[in-house]
Amino acid sequence: MSKIKIAIADDYKIFREGLKVGLSADDGLQVLLEADNGEDLLKALETEQPDVIIMDLKMPIMDGMEATKVVRKKYPSVKVLVVSMYEDDKFIIHLMENGANGYLLKNAEPDEIRRSIYAVHENGYYFNDLVNKALLKKLVLKNNLKPSFNQNIDLTEREQEVLKLICEEKTAAEIGKEIFLSPRSVEGIRQRLIEKIGVRNTAGLVMFAVKNGIVD
Repeated sequence: MSKIKIAIADDYKIFREGLKVGLSADDGLQVLLEADNGEDLLKALETEQPDVIIMDLKMPIMDGMEATKVVRKKYPSVKVLVVSMYEDDKFIIHLMENGANGYLLKNAEPDEIRRSIYAVHENGYYFNDLVNKALLKKLVLKNNLKPSFNQNIDLTEREQEVLKLICEEKTAAEIGKEIFLSPRSVEGIRQRLIEKIGVRNTAGLVMFAVKNGIVD
């Protein structure tokens, strides 16, 4: 099985070293490259592409927020896991809307970091308690957040079924098993949902599902 290739972008060498030690315990993961700011990261990505970037927000020259936007535009298949000290709700959602695939606090346990890498690699997103659907619900229902969805969206029964299972954080393989489809077909439906609803990523799909009462 091929390893999940990881890039670490953080201006604190001690954090990068600690993270590398934590990740090296897992044979399925490989740290491909390191950068101490967004600009260096983008330069490195011109020659080597990881599967997942662990992105610090607060970096000199170019911060993680700017770098995430560029990565999303230039390398849509690369997943971005943001690590930060900030716990502000609106801030987290702003990042998820700008293409981050997950959000972790810097004091997260190594186990959670490993879990989140596998989750974003397999599902395209990782929701922990912080970015939890409860948080999304709260924001969407309070209308602090007004995501713009396409108008008059008509979802087939199968699409609704897949959307509900996505909201339960199931992988494409798990969804496929449950509704007797191949993971590739499930991925195709997920992509169709993203296009139909007019969102950028799975976080957008979950927001849509919550807003429209498809999930509680």
